[in-house]
Amino acid sequence: MGSVSKGKAVVIMGVSGAGKSTIGEMLARVLNCDFIDADDFHPQTNKEKMRQGIPLSEEDRIPWLQMLQDILRERIIKGKTVILGCSALQKHYREILRSADSNYEAGNYDSVVKFILLDAHVELLAARLEKRVAEGKHFMPPSLLQSQLDLLQIDDSEGILKVDATLSPQAIVNYVGHIFS
Repeated sequence: MGSVSKGKAVVIMGVSGAGKSTIGEMLARVLNCDFIDADDFHPQTNKEKMRQGIPLSEEDRIPWLQMLQDILRERIIKGKTVILGCSALQKHYREILRSADSNYEAGNYDSVVKFILLDAHVELLAARLEKRVAEGKHFMPPSLLQSQLDLLQIDDSEGILKVDATLSPQAIVNYVGHIFS
């Protein structure tokens, strides 16, 4: 049986302030692949809602996730590895991203799209968000952190790798890079 060259996607997930962009960029360098920041693909209307402290609705999120799914699918088909930084807070959001793998069967979780949850306590996340907003580096205000924490669903059957986001970025990348290289 011949093997088909197929790419893979690693989704660095978690709430705002967990370190998705930092870890994703560093991991992409280590794995010599592209990093995609999902925030770059939010339409301006989504960014403006968040800037105003308004949580996104399903109607805001689903088209954004479907666009990300298309981007991942294109890379996977071409046999490339890609790192995506994306909140992916709910199981059905992750299902959309997993479906970028044309062989994925819902509920099986055996997919070339893998997930890593950057997990940290709320005080650290809030401090990171406050710093980022004060520096003008992001549109997500700390006031929306609780809405993201409320949305976060993790089902152990999904096989999501949980990583302590309080570790240094280099320690996280060393650990994750070893697993996904």
